[in-house]
Amino acid sequence: MKLKMGTETQDEVNTRKGGLRTMPFIILNESFEMIASYGSQTNLIIYLMTYYNMSAATGTSILALWGALSGGLAIVGAIIADSYWGRFNAVAYGTIFTFIGVVILWLTSMIPQLTTLACSQFQHVCNGPTAFQLAVLFTSFAFTSVGAGFVRPCSIMFGADQLEQKGNPENKKIVESYFNWYYASTGVATMIAVTVIIYIQDRFGWQIGFGIPVILMVLSVSTFLIGSPLYIKVKTDTENLLLGLFQAGVAAFRKRKIRLPLTGCDDYYHSPYETEVLTPSKDFRWLNRACMIEDPERDLNPDGSTSNPWNLCSVERVESLKALIRILPMWSAGFMMFVDLNVFTFSVLQTKTMDRHIFPHFEVPAASFSVFLIIALTIWITFYDRVFVPLLSKYTGRPRGLSPVTRMGIGLAVSCMSMALSAITESIRRKRAIAEGHEDDPHALVNMSAMWFVPQYALLGVAQATHVVGQIEFFYTLLPKSMASIASAMYTVGTAVSSLIGSFLVSSEDWLTSRGGKTSWLASNINKGHLDYHFWILAFMSFLNLLYFLVVCRFYQTENDELPHVVDEEECDYRLLHES
Repeated sequence: MKLKMGTETQDEVNTRKGGLRTMPFIILNESFEMIASYGSQTNLIIYLMTYYNMSAATGTSILALWGALSGGLAIVGAIIADSYWGRFNAVAYGTIFTFIGVVILWLTSMIPQLTTLACSQFQHVCNGPTAFQLAVLFTSFAFTSVGAGFVRPCSIMFGADQLEQKGNPENKKIVESYFNWYYASTGVATMIAVTVIIYIQDRFGWQIGFGIPVILMVLSVSTFLIGSPLYIKVKTDTENLLLGLFQAGVAAFRKRKIRLPLTGCDDYYHSPYETEVLTPSKDFRWLNRACMIEDPERDLNPDGSTSNPWNLCSVERVESLKALIRILPMWSAGFMMFVDLNVFTFSVLQTKTMDRHIFPHFEVPAASFSVFLIIALTIWITFYDRVFVPLLSKYTGRPRGLSPVTRMGIGLAVSCMSMALSAITESIRRKRAIAEGHEDDPHALVNMSAMWFVPQYALLGVAQATHVVGQIEFFYTLLPKSMASIASAMYTVGTAVSSLIGSFLVSSEDWLTSRGGKTSWLASNINKGHLDYHFWILAFMSFLNLLYFLVVCRFYQTENDELPHVVDEEECDYRLLHES
């Protein structure tokens, strides 16, 4: 299959391309992909503990590292999309990689030699997986991670490309509303994944449960490629974006001792590919040295291009680097919330020990309880977009109601509350299990409804809805359009860093609390462990993170209020770099 790389610009594209007509293809592609991916991953801790004889802590750490790899590759996928392939090819190839990963995972359930024998409760020593079995399993994880690395940062921005219309005063409102509805649709897809797919896995087994995602991935690839003739395929940046940002930093460092006053627009180097001329912003002024022309004969080629990009970069590239630096503090403030979202692995073990019946003859699968998070997320996004925004815009003067930063802060505060509630609920569950004599039997049912977990899931859903959408809008606003995929990738990479933090936290807790022959807080037998202590640690760390966020907000308001702007011909006489 050969995918033709897009070469059109948005100004040159045929008016028959793009627009709302492309949304079904893009959203269905992402929805099918998410149902397949999350449907395979949500219940995976049970699969690893049953067929690979892993402990709860080991399985959780592996899944966290897998999530970190998927998120970390997002920045690679974004750079390749923005600089080489284009977002269309990135989404197409990423979907194919995910399909291969899902097929390999399905084969582990179909071929007995690829898993270990299930360990019965009468065995004291269980055989672990062989190197070959782990290699096949991790190959599945690797393909899925590469696929997610391309799809996650590029799919949402590829949809935004279809709606971008210069000169339309309503365009910004349409694009911002698209972000909300995109996440609402992915919320519905995730809801299906953690209910229907998980139910099939519990009711009909892993062979069928992993087979359904394979079929969905076939639909995902097909749907996206069918819509190809209708897509706007934005021309990629011919320069290597990551290399260009690094060159700007090196050029500023090499010229750090220069004190050259600037008295005109000609003293800056501008990219010949840019139609708008920017003045360097006043924050991070030391980076402005990178675009200062010291000697035109030495620094520039006869055609006006830079002779040495490691010594002279364009104003546009310097401003891209500044924009990336500006968002880093706010980006780092979101790590802890995603660490909180990683509690679902242990939550599956909790709900398996509780009464999960909604009706007398219907029992909700343990891994499906995260659907309450998705329901809360979807309801909140819909309610905010259709009810809150019109009301708040009248009082705040903002067309989108609350600012992205305010929504991010609300999300962090609600996440902190959710972790405290999780600790209280687990403490109650554990005490009841011990009181009923189930301390040595982690599979025994406690006389307690699993509906106790619904409020904490709902709070996490609201936290994610407010924080994530606000963060994406914040990045999309501050970063230039040439870095649109990176704007989305920053969120995904943030989840990767959070997964690493969560994995390190789980491994450290398990090691420290099990020293001296003691029972680990995170033991596979959660009745003997202390998951409530783990949740209290997360609540405390979330509170400290909220304080850090407030400090970052103050820094952002006072230090980063000078942004670049387009200059007029009369604005060419200025002095920006007064050295102190």
